[in-house]
Amino acid sequence: MADGVEVRGNHVRVYFRYQGELCRETLPGDASAASVANAERLVGIINYEIQAGTFNYARHFPDSPRVKTNSLGHFIDIWLDIKRNQMATSGFVMYRSRAEKHIRPRWGHLQADSIDHLDIQDWVQNTLMPKLHNKSVREIVSHLRQIFRLYRTRNRSAHDPTDGITITLPDADDPDPFSREEIEAILGTETDRQQEINLTEFMIWSGPRVSEAMALAWEDVDLDAGIALFRRARVSGHYKVTKTRRSTRQVKLLAPALRALQAQARFTMHLKPEQIEITDRDNRTKKVQRVRFVFHNSATGEPYRTSDALRHGWWIHHLKNAGVRQRGPNTCRHTFASQMLSSGIATPEWIADQMGHTSTAMIFKHYAKWISKDGPDVVGLLNQALRLT
Repeated sequence: MADGVEVRGNHVRVYFRYQGELCRETLPGDASAASVANAERLVGIINYEIQAGTFNYARHFPDSPRVKTNSLGHFIDIWLDIKRNQMATSGFVMYRSRAEKHIRPRWGHLQADSIDHLDIQDWVQNTLMPKLHNKSVREIVSHLRQIFRLYRTRNRSAHDPTDGITITLPDADDPDPFSREEIEAILGTETDRQQEINLTEFMIWSGPRVSEAMALAWEDVDLDAGIALFRRARVSGHYKVTKTRRSTRQVKLLAPALRALQAQARFTMHLKPEQIEITDRDNRTKKVQRVRFVFHNSATGEPYRTSDALRHGWWIHHLKNAGVRQRGPNTCRHTFASQMLSSGIATPEWIADQMGHTSTAMIFKHYAKWISKDGPDVVGLLNQALRLT
């Protein structure tokens, strides 16, 4: 009997080495001489194809368990299980959406080792790019690359058809904060939603993320000392610790932010605390807290649970009434950074510390913009300091 063929009971089995592993497959039929001869021919073909680089496991053994566990869909499932345990719910929802909407329908049914670089390049250029932003395409390709990294680890193979695929992003938009004139218009326009005005003023002059402002509780505030502690956020329907360890921060409030809290106290400080569950940074550990949320939706009497409720329930309409060009509520955070920078007093390091960042580069890249008309007369100050007049 030729190498690569063996009889097991009343069945014939072929064996061969593929991608560093010894593979065994039982053939249909009995152990007759004809079956053995057929197996010898088959194993010869398989070994030739492996040497030539044309071997396709699924073509020869479509019902093999190895075929099912070699499909890209199998590795998509493994990757999603890993991400589910690693990530916060809000982030995982986006990862799963991209995998199920874009990656699995096109590649999930194929054997991972049969997916070609040029096929992926064509998919990127002719399917994804025409309908998605470059950033979204880059994230989808990044997910596919991570899935192939799992495949490579499992099979000890260098096959990764995403190698060399790059997506260039356009230049990011400059920060677009509110000017001092726009701030005055927003806060000064008449409305019966005073709690929302308090929330907006607080965000503009203390710089939290909207998710952090919604999750601020009176237990985090010391009105006498003028201090607020940002230690949780409300994201995708869940309370969690702040985005990064550095984002958990205690800040000394500027006068307008403190006044906003003082004005808000009469609405919510007296309310009974509610029990909430906080997801810790490992995305598994849960902590229970009893808190009284500072900012409530004036229309419902309940704490804000989503930024969309603020945006669509009041914000868009109010900015229109105020004659202010539309930007989202998170523009308040950009405005805080820009107003602090434009003051000529606050250093980038102080601004980064107030906003929960370790790098000043983030402040300039994503948040802050020098607003000339809201800043000091730098030229005049330099003329005076250098005695140039």
